[in-house]
Amino acid sequence: MLQADVVTALGTMSGTSLDGVDAAVLRTDGVAIHGFGPTSYRPYSTAEQMVLRAHLGRWPGDGVDAATRIVEDAHIAVMRPFGGIDLAGFHGQTLAHDPAQGRTHQCGDGYRIARALGYPVAWDFRSEDVRRGGQGAPLAPFYHFALAKWLKAEAPMAFLNLGGVGNITWGDPRLARPEEGGALLAFDTGPANAPINDAMRQRRGLAFDDAGALARQGQVDKGILAAFAEHPYFEKPPPKSLDRDDFATLLDQTAVLDDADAIATLTAAAVEGVARAMAHCPIAPLKVLVTGGGRKNATMMDRLAVALRCPVQPVEAVGLDGDMLEAQAFAYLAVRVARGLPISAAGTTAVAHPCVGGQLATPA
Repeated sequence: MLQADVVTALGTMSGTSLDGVDAAVLRTDGVAIHGFGPTSYRPYSTAEQMVLRAHLGRWPGDGVDAATRIVEDAHIAVMRPFGGIDLAGFHGQTLAHDPAQGRTHQCGDGYRIARALGYPVAWDFRSEDVRRGGQGAPLAPFYHFALAKWLKAEAPMAFLNLGGVGNITWGDPRLARPEEGGALLAFDTGPANAPINDAMRQRRGLAFDDAGALARQGQVDKGILAAFAEHPYFEKPPPKSLDRDDFATLLDQTAVLDDADAIATLTAAAVEGVARAMAHCPIAPLKVLVTGGGRKNATMMDRLAVALRCPVQPVEAVGLDGDMLEAQAFAYLAVRVARGLPISAAGTTAVAHPCVGGQLATPA
């Protein structure tokens, strides 16, 4: 266990959008934020993305060596240039997630990362929570709570992450600790960028809808959107989580539409999921701060501003880095793992009791 009050931690994140690895330094004691450090990014090549995409849905032992090697090598490459690091957080790459069956799979071995870099690495953040009956996701909420404290928020606020899958954290910073009852409520809102990106790749050979330009040209198919809104997931009480492809039928349903209408409909579906999620918040948040790639989609942000009944802003509006927030979160969680502090609770993953998850790998 780390003994110093404040340590320099390096966090990494490779998300469901499969674009690459984010890395960010955070100064923290695992409770409060004491400063932000340098960041870096290592994109996956097109060939690497194809391999990772081909391995989605696979479990350990199901021929995942090629994907695992790509993930580990990419992380080592982006992490190695950082100096003065006391501890790192390595999330790995989620290939499959099925908490209803008590399993989740983030490929990558923290021990290999620790041996390559020469300092301790916290990893396997989700398995213990799932083993105890939790959803294993989302895990960033404890960091969101610390950010709300750092921002000196005096009323409940929300962080909305629009990555491959959307997730929201409602937090009340008036309480002392994130594991307290009523401090946090967090859950996945529905599909976000994943189906949009998949459709853009299939239809246009592009990685994403740049700034939401194509969606802005299209018309939303109201029938498809209405059917989407009736999905039983939205009525399920939180906490709850999704796999990247739980709404894969959306791509099939929009296949008959032209490009602009399909992307407009997929974008509207992401917004609809968020709007439905807001109904689960204990009280309306003071504002919603948006992180993840979706905040760069002007069409999505405009639709959110109309759909939600509170101000919606990218996290940059309050001086945060939306590209690196999740990497910072795993730096923060790494310190909590090393110090034996909880990283999830009933309000974030539905685990029965605050869960001290993760493993700590040492270089030796």
